[in-house]
Order: sequence, then C-alpha cells, then structure tokens
Amino acid sequence: MRPVTRVATRLATFDLRRYVIGALLWLPVHVIPLAGGLVLREVFDRISGHQPAALEATLWWCAAFVGVEVVRGVVITVAWTYGVYWWTAAATLLRGNVLRSVLTARGPAAARLPHSSGESVARMRDDVADAVDFTDESVSLAGTTLFALAAVPIMAAVDPVVTFVLVLPMIAVGVLSRTMRRTIARLHRRARLLGAAVTAYVGEVFGGVLAIKTAGAEDAALERLREHNRRRRDAAVRDRMATDLLDAATTTTVELSIGLVLLLAAPAMRGGDFTVGDLALFTSYIGWLTALPRSIGTLLYRLPQAAVATERLSAMMAPHEDAADLVKGTDVWLRRDPPPAATPPPHADRLRVFEARGLSVRGVLHDVGLRVERGSFTVVTGAVGAGKTTLVRALLGLLPLDEGTISWNGVPVEDPGTFLVPGRTAYAGQVPRLFSAELGENLLLGRAGDARRALELAAFEQDLAEMPAGLDTLVGPRGMRLSGGQAQRVSAARALVRDPDLLVVDDLSSALDVETERLLWQRIARNGPETVLVVSHRQAALERADQVIVLDRGRVAGRGPLAELLETCPEMRRLWHAELIAEAEERTGD
Repeated sequence: MRPVTRVATRLATFDLRRYVIGALLWLPVHVIPLAGGLVLREVFDRISGHQPAALEATLWWCAAFVGVEVVRGVVITVAWTYGVYWWTAAATLLRGNVLRSVLTARGPAAARLPHSSGESVARMRDDVADAVDFTDESVSLAGTTLFALAAVPIMAAVDPVVTFVLVLPMIAVGVLSRTMRRTIARLHRRARLLGAAVTAYVGEVFGGVLAIKTAGAEDAALERLREHNRRRRDAAVRDRMATDLLDAATTTTVELSIGLVLLLAAPAMRGGDFTVGDLALFTSYIGWLTALPRSIGTLLYRLPQAAVATERLSAMMAPHEDAADLVKGTDVWLRRDPPPAATPPPHADRLRVFEARGLSVRGVLHDVGLRVERGSFTVVTGAVGAGKTTLVRALLGLLPLDEGTISWNGVPVEDPGTFLVPGRTAYAGQVPRLFSAELGENLLLGRAGDARRALELAAFEQDLAEMPAGLDTLVGPRGMRLSGGQAQRVSAARALVRDPDLLVVDDLSSALDVETERLLWQRIARNGPETVLVVSHRQAALERADQVIVLDRGRVAGRGPLAELLETCPEMRRLWHAELIAEAEERTGD
C-alpha cells in the first residue's frame, strides 16, 4: 500500500464512529436532490398540461419542493457542525504524532528537522491540511457516486441516449487528471517549499529585529522578503493554475454535455416523447451529476498534493518510522480534558559513572573520551570552535555520532537521546530556549517541581522579588523581556528543577558577571545535583573542577586537575592566562 493511501485509510478509521456518522450525515445532502428532481417534474408536468392540474395540488407539490430544500439545508448544517470535529481530530492526530516522534523517538531530531522552524510550522499547518482534505474528499465522492447510481437509471428510463451523453465527461476528466498528476505534484511541492521559506524568513526577521536595526539593514531585509514573496507568488500561481486548469477542463466538458442534452431533448419534446417535466428533471439532475466528475477531478489532483504532504511529514519522523507511525494511536481529546501527564517513574540505576569513548562527530570531534564519576565537578574547556558544545550535544544524543560509545554505570547506551533524560540528566544549553509564557511554566513545562527552590539555586531570587507578577510574569517570545543573564539563569533553574543525577551546563556564564557566576556555582555545589558536567572557560568553574578536559581543534589536549594541567598542558596555560586578563578587565570595566 502506498504511504499516502495508508495515511488516508488510517485517518478515516482512527475514529471510525465519528467518520461514519459524519459520512452518513453528508450522504443525504447528495441524495435528497433526487426527490427534489422528481417533485420538480411533477410541478412542471402539471403546469404544462401533461398531467391533470389543480391549483391546490400544484401548490402542494411546490410546497413539497420547498420542504425538500429546507430539509437539505438543515442536514448540511448538522453535517458541517459534526464533521468539523473529525477534521480537527484527524489533523491533531497527524501533528501529535510528528511532535511525538521529534520529541521522543530514537535518534537525534536535529538530523531530520527542516532547516528552519518556519519550515516546520508550514509543514504542520499546510501539509497536514492537504493530507486531511484528501481523505475528507472521499465522503464527497461517495455522495456524488450514490446520487449518480440512483439518478442515471431514472434518467435512462426517460431517454437513454441523452443520459449516455452525460456520462462522457466522467471519462474525459479521468484521462485528463491522470495525465496532469505528476505536473501538479511537482508544482505543489515547489509552492510548499517556497511558502515555507517565506514563513521561516519572517520568523527570523522578528527574532533578529535588534540585529537588523543595529546593522542598518532594514531596507535590505525588506527587499529580501519581497524577493522571497515574489518567488512564492510565482510558484503559488503556477500551482493554482494547474489545479484550476484541471477544474476548468472538467467544467467545460460538463457544460458541453449540457448543451448536447438540450440539443437532443429539443426534437424529443416536439415529438411528445420528452415532456417539460422531464426537461426540468434532467436540468435539475445535471447540476448534481456534474458534481461527480468534479469530485473525481478534485480527488485526483488532491492525490499528488497529499502524496507530497505525506512525504514532507514523514521526513520529520525518525528513520525507523514510516507512514504507519504518522497516523498511529487515537489519543485525541476535543470535548474533554486529556488525562494528566504521567510522571516519569524513578530510575533505579542511579549514576555511579558516566563514560564516553572514542567519540567522533561530523569532522568536529576526533576520538574524544571522558569519564564523569558520581559527586564530581567536571569542566570541558577550550578555545572558540574547539568542539565543546558539539561534545555535550553528542553526549546527550542531540547530534548523531559517527563513531564512539557512551555508557551509564558501565552499561552501553544505545540511544542517548531517549535514555539521558530527566531525572537521569538535565541540560542547560548555551543559548536559552524560553517560551512566550509565564516564568513558572517555562521552568516546570507541565511537570511538578519546586520552581522557587530552583530559582534560588540559580541565584534568581532577587530578580524574582522585583517582578510584581512573580512566577506569573510573562517572559515574552524567546524570553526577550528578560536580560541575557536572567534568561541564562532561568535556563539553569529549568534544569535544576528536574533534580537530575547529572547536570550538564553549556557555557552558562557567557552573559553573567563574575560575582553572579561564582554565587551560582556555590549554591549548586552546596544544594544542587551531586554530579555536574560544565562547558566553561571561566575562573570560577575551573577552580572548582575536580577534573578539567581541554579540547583543541576537536581533540583532547589534556585532562586532569587544573593545577596539573597548568604545568603540563600549553593550551590550558594559554586559556587560563587569557581568562585572567578578561576577568580583570571585566571587574575594572575596561
């Protein structure tokens, strides 16, 4: 089964009750016009004299026609109101599974995420809609097919030749759609890619407003946006033209058939074999019969669009997952609250020793190893570009390893990304990643924990006291309402609130003054996690270290206590003297 077919089938059946009820509500919308056409034939035959006419009876038939249309309108309202829940649930299922894979599946997510967050957002919005719309179109196709199966015999009983003429558009539309499928898929894929590029660029502009203004690059940024929009517009126009061309060809073919019906019906009416009521019946049914070739055409051009969407969404899934994982599960809650998030069970294998051997990553790290024992304070240091951040990200499974092994208490860790998680480890990255939410929510992220204690460990209690809203303070997009030092300490508090066995910190001090950093390390040493792995070049961290690992161009240049390295490692001496000068200048304000 093709991936797009598998996804569509699963979307239709994951909430089968809602899908079937919604379909059963929509089917009468297409079937009720059968009764409307028959009533209309009675009305016109009585008016034209082909049947005995009485004013009262004719009025009753007119009232019956109005009643049929009112019933159809009510059914449409009910079907639409009910059906939107299935559409929303299906879209939520797709988005939820993609997010689940990105956040929890084995393997580094960075290797399969698009180049920008805007591209990811575009896929979660537009490609999900394409996949669900393709599945949803099956209901319309079923309804129009059911109408045609009932209407064609009725019309054939009146005039089989005229009826046959109406079937021709369906054949023509099928052939044309088959011919244009690849072109539509190619144009749609390009339109989606360029549309995502616009979304990504707008997000980057908002995130880098300060950098753009300080560089005086406002005009250049706007021109770049215009260029992105021009390319997106051209691609979108071509994509829309392809689908509209197919729709126009379908409509034209149908209109030609209507003209042929009128031409064939005229002589039959003169001979008395085709009444005015029959013409009214055919005219009424023609409009609904044309919905069948249109539905077929729509489904056929949505098929390549859905195939592109399935391909783009599947690319965000883990390598061991396929289209079946894209639509697995039924955990969607629309009208009731979901169950509370499960608390991770406590792990029995408390840290004794964490070890890595022979790590090589992307040509940045070469045969790097380290050993972190429980209760130790380990610092990884080195010049800019030495591979420090790459090392800690590889250790935590955020980057793929080319070579090497990682072990926890002597047991190899097959997938660090799903094993080294709270409460085994917690990570405070070099760049704080904060959400546009309350301060407390940024710390806890839906889990239980002592946020105030974590903030105190991160030397943030005075900052908190100066915030009138306290933990309910909104930090703004990416924490922009906080200073750089505040954002980094909040990031540290978010890691500390997890109470991990191993705390991993990447250059936390880059936006902190010397005294604040020293206070932070004192508090962590006194009341924080027993075992800490730090990336830093600062004096306060290096002096506290039980072990220092020096990286130089992706290789270990030295390891051991600071005093020993200052005697034996030239790179460590160079880094240490440079840091002493930098911190002295920082204290004096030079």
